Amino acid sequence: MASHASTSHVNALQSKHAGLEAKLRDELARPAPDTAMIQALKKQKLKLKEEIARC
Repeated sequence: MASHASTSHVNALQSKHAGLEAKLRDELARPAPDTAMIQALKKQKLKLKEEIARC
């Protein structure tokens, strides 16, 4: 049962990570990307990646 819960948790984290990746791509595609937004998105992605690695 615990492995199913952790699998769901990892899947949720991976979905969030993918969403952040899409936002990052959109921001980078803009004519004048917001560097503060890019840094914040990258930081959030890294935190999620680290959390996924711990699971």
